[in-house]
Amino acid sequence: MDKLKVTIYQRQRKVPITKDVKQLIKEACRASLIAEGRGGDFEVTVTIVNNDQIHAINSDCRGIDSATDVLSFPLSEDGFEFDINPITGCQMLGDIVISAERAKEQAFDFCQPLEREVAFLTVHSMLHLMGYDHVNNEEEETLMRSRQRVIMADLEARCEKIGLYLGKREEVYE
Repeated sequence: MDKLKVTIYQRQRKVPITKDVKQLIKEACRASLIAEGRGGDFEVTVTIVNNDQIHAINSDCRGIDSATDVLSFPLSEDGFEFDINPITGCQMLGDIVISAERAKEQAFDFCQPLEREVAFLTVHSMLHLMGYDHVNNEEEETLMRSRQRVIMADLEARCEKIGLYLGKREEVYE
């Protein structure tokens, strides 16, 4: 992967999203592309919302009347061929929408920091943008979980190297 443009929109105020969390989102996108062996220039948009907002998006786009943690909107049908943005020259992966509220709830439930949960949701969604689908296929679900573990381990090593806090799964916070 040569160049990566990650645009992050903060559309909620219920859960503070720091500069470090935004940097973690970018690093999670980068780690996902590298782990999947993707070359070239890419761009992705990440929008951080609250539970009410993601509920509305989930209802409008998927017909599911509930909030969720993350939604992925790939711009490729197969996860390999992407349109090129004529302005940036980057391959357009798609859009990620993360509920900061749900991420905070899940972080608490899984005994890990918010930073790690947001990074995990980003990795999960990036895999969807690159063609993985765990919903309809048990074999793909197993493969996707395996890829998530590998990418999170790579991300953890990268974060340690650059001094970015990712945290460990067993850390409990208030």
